[in-house]
Amino acid sequence: MSRETVRLTMAQALVRYLCNQFTEIDGHKVSLFAGVFGIFGHGNVTCLSEALEAVQDKLPTWRGQNEQSMALAAVAFAKAYRRRRLMVAATSIGPGATNMITAAGTAHANRLPVLLLAGDVFASRVPDPVMQQVEHFTDPTISVNDAFKAVTRYWDRILLPEQIISSLPQAVAAMLDPADCGPAFLGLAQDAQEVAYDYPLAFFEPTTWAIPRPRPDRTKLSEAVNLLKKAKKPLIISGGGVRYSLAEELVADFAVRRGIPIVETIAGKSALTHDHPAHAGPIGIIGSTSANALAGDADVILAIGTRLQDFTTGSWTAFRRDARFISINTARYDATKHRAIAVVGDALETVTELDAALGDWNASPDHMKHAKALFADWNRLLDEYQAPTNGPVPTYAQVVAVVNQVAKPNDTLIAAAGGTPGEVTKGWRVKQSNTFDCEFGFSCMGYEIAAGWGHAMAKDGDGTPIVMIGDGTYMMMNSDIYSTVLTGHKMIVVVCDNGGFAVINRLQQFKGVPGFNNLLKDCRVKEPFAVDFVKHAESMGALARRCESLADLEAAMEWAQETDRTTVITIVTDAFAWVPGDADWDVGVPEVSERESVQKARAQQIEIRGKQRVGV
Repeated sequence: MSRETVRLTMAQALVRYLCNQFTEIDGHKVSLFAGVFGIFGHGNVTCLSEALEAVQDKLPTWRGQNEQSMALAAVAFAKAYRRRRLMVAATSIGPGATNMITAAGTAHANRLPVLLLAGDVFASRVPDPVMQQVEHFTDPTISVNDAFKAVTRYWDRILLPEQIISSLPQAVAAMLDPADCGPAFLGLAQDAQEVAYDYPLAFFEPTTWAIPRPRPDRTKLSEAVNLLKKAKKPLIISGGGVRYSLAEELVADFAVRRGIPIVETIAGKSALTHDHPAHAGPIGIIGSTSANALAGDADVILAIGTRLQDFTTGSWTAFRRDARFISINTARYDATKHRAIAVVGDALETVTELDAALGDWNASPDHMKHAKALFADWNRLLDEYQAPTNGPVPTYAQVVAVVNQVAKPNDTLIAAAGGTPGEVTKGWRVKQSNTFDCEFGFSCMGYEIAAGWGHAMAKDGDGTPIVMIGDGTYMMMNSDIYSTVLTGHKMIVVVCDNGGFAVINRLQQFKGVPGFNNLLKDCRVKEPFAVDFVKHAESMGALARRCESLADLEAAMEWAQETDRTTVITIVTDAFAWVPGDADWDVGVPEVSERESVQKARAQQIEIRGKQRVGV
């Protein structure tokens, strides 16, 4: 039997396949892969670039400045689209590939899809060792690309051109599976990229993908219903999975009608607006007093779409020992944590069925009334910390309040590492759902500015990404300011200059160690030196302004909203003043030390571990 074929190189076939994958968003058919972030070099410039150049009208290629940052931009793009549309990040072999490993870890930890393509060594091995090849004396099949196995959901090395016929559909399916979602990696052997093969035309037929919505097991759902009906003080923890399931309105309505307060994880923040009637604040180590008080008092916790990371659970000290968990999650691994009733299923479908099965049950009205009183107390505390004072320099809380005030409802706030995540998770008052991205699954320093580029692409003018970043993280990765100027994707970057790595200095000193190697003044330097962030940003083509006061900041933010390109605002910020948090965190403290301060911190840490839920 004959079949219709087309003769293409493996690289050409891979690109043609990507161009023929589609998805539906709001009833419109759009390309699944919106584009490629690429840096060409040894291993991908001669074959993959040839294929991409020919389709740049269908699959645009954007040149990054750093392999890690362009892959992080792809991660943020997927988050902005709530995992329904994605980008490709392509690099050469060797250091170009290993630069992307951090981004892969960020995507993996956050359950976000991105397709990573890296050049690889020669399948034939004839020219070995080639430039940038890392040789293993006992295993010639290993290249640096094997390192991606630890941080990807799907991994393959393409040694023969026909292998992509089976591999590419598996990679896409893994990235779009809500239970297994994460990055996919393909290592493309250099000689395999060049080889021509007669590919079946059927391989390139347009395919429209839909995100699966698995429904819950009836028995587990029944168990969940029976437990929830016994609850006196139930609590909903809304995680990132609520947003990715597009279940925000459903869960919020369910909470209001059933009288169950909702607290949010870091990834879940902005499923609700700040003033939603069921909202009781962010939970956990960088959460609110209101949410943590409710968590400590809850008898049944309905955890929806959360992996229950330590910053959510206070290292498992935030809950009563006898509290019971119902965990709704597409991932079995996440659902079964801490002996929860594991209801494996899509958030939207599962909450719909749970709601129907609950009949006329509602929590006591006094419970929601109590939650609202606690949240009102929290808002008064925020008001107090965010109010302007006569201090020599503004605090993070005050800076966050000003930026929040000027931000438009459809602007997206972006943060990731340092002191910013705690301050924005606590203090950013969300005006419109799905406008908050604090990457804290991996807490990846360097995510922020790259993510601003990815969000700007996804938003396409519907609001502006506002990146809040510390000076330490800015210095780590800032080159995508230049990328956004080149490509015309505007963002606003607010640099809080506190003289180094202030929040980790806070933790260091809190656990008994004197300030050391974190703030610039405590480092081995000739003398502390303040970077002129305005000049630096302007040198990359951005507009920039330095602020001396909160009034300056407000005026600068209003100006930044009207500029025509990426705009950087910098302000000196207090390195020692923080909005308080009251959840515990389990970190290692030396068991033996001559320092009395460390001995005291060790005793406190033992007390914390005594509160943890272990095996319950």
